[in-house]
Amino acid sequence: MPHADFVHLRVHSAYSLSEGAIPIKELVLLSVENKMPAVAITDTNNLFGALEFSAAAKSGVQPIIGCQLSISRENKSDASHGPKNGTNTRHGLAQDSDSIVLLVQNEDGYQNLLKLISLAYLGESDSEPPTEPQVALSALQTHGEGLIALTGGPLGPVGHLLANGQIVEARAMMQRLKEIFSDRLYVELMRHGLTVEKQTEPGFLDLAYEMDLPIVATNECFFKDAAMHEAHDALICIAEGAYISDTERRRLSPDNGFKSAKEMRALFRDLPEAADNTLVVAQRTAFMAEPRPPILPPYDCGANRSEEEELTAQAKAGLESRIAAQVFSPDMTADEKQHAAAPYRKRLEYELKVIDDMGYQGYFLIVADFIHWAKEHGIPVGPGRGSGAGSLVAWALTITDLDPLRFGLLFERFLNPDRISMPDFDIDFCQDRHQQH
Repeated sequence: MPHADFVHLRVHSAYSLSEGAIPIKELVLLSVENKMPAVAITDTNNLFGALEFSAAAKSGVQPIIGCQLSISRENKSDASHGPKNGTNTRHGLAQDSDSIVLLVQNEDGYQNLLKLISLAYLGESDSEPPTEPQVALSALQTHGEGLIALTGGPLGPVGHLLANGQIVEARAMMQRLKEIFSDRLYVELMRHGLTVEKQTEPGFLDLAYEMDLPIVATNECFFKDAAMHEAHDALICIAEGAYISDTERRRLSPDNGFKSAKEMRALFRDLPEAADNTLVVAQRTAFMAEPRPPILPPYDCGANRSEEEELTAQAKAGLESRIAAQVFSPDMTADEKQHAAAPYRKRLEYELKVIDDMGYQGYFLIVADFIHWAKEHGIPVGPGRGSGAGSLVAWALTITDLDPLRFGLLFERFLNPDRISMPDFDIDFCQDRHQQH
């Protein structure tokens, strides 16, 4: 069966939180219905949908894993200039960052994109995390291998300079991107009917031909079709805390839907190579994210103890404290106390063995650590709920405040050696202070 002659390379799924409105399953169906051989997922500053989207291959659609990544501006004064109404910027106003699209070619590229996204949220090791997720252009130099880059259209690092009439600076920025990505850089052209797109396209074309860079056509998709535009506009208002009647707010176009290959070919009929290159990019990005075991961070036990030894020591000490306070009564004899404590100590040994065998000692220690910190700083913490309340070790570590033996709760509902799954504590913090750290 012949496939379509265009591939979407800039699509926001529902994982672009409060922004995209295309569930992964619907995106796959749209691609199949439109006979597109491949489609890219480029959610804003995240790869939340990468694993789910990789399953699209079972439907005969090649998944292209990517991300729309925010790039901080080196000259922050530029944030007060540039495109306004009808753009994709927050409340229609330019911010202090631009965006580019990065598409994964191979495992190295996937690891680099994961690193870039982590840097966007956490910042460099010697700096404070940014107030909004973004990375410096220099990070692309370090972590750019295995990635294809689209320049970002009018809201990219080149586009905002073109929109400001800064042609020399735009050329220099394009040159920097070319030095980073070499033949993996594509000049991105968009036609959603926005003034800024018409204003910047000649500059993009001039730079592309001058620097011998390929052009590529994209349509930034946020929803299924034009019929969804009004509902999606309401979603944007909810996300921004704005009213539909507000004039100074973020607005998208009905053209931000998932267009067919025929529509995109017609839109770029004067630049057929821009549509052709979407297929070239698809051929260069044959990577699928595969499930992999979780990587738990190590817990610092000091030089003389392993995680197993640390957990055993904390759990045993904590259990004796719990038993003394909540199980023993003042009139109990020594034999009665021994008898009352026996099932608790036996259960503790069993749970510790299961935790050790499954390698989750560090997980329990880390959870206990941040709960202790919260309680020490007067932040209310819930008593525990869900299957985690069935763990005596959790009770001993004060992760939970429910005695599982008293209430007949089963540890196996939380952690079962016959059914390997990650433990998952449901923890409630005071809503007014749960962001504190």
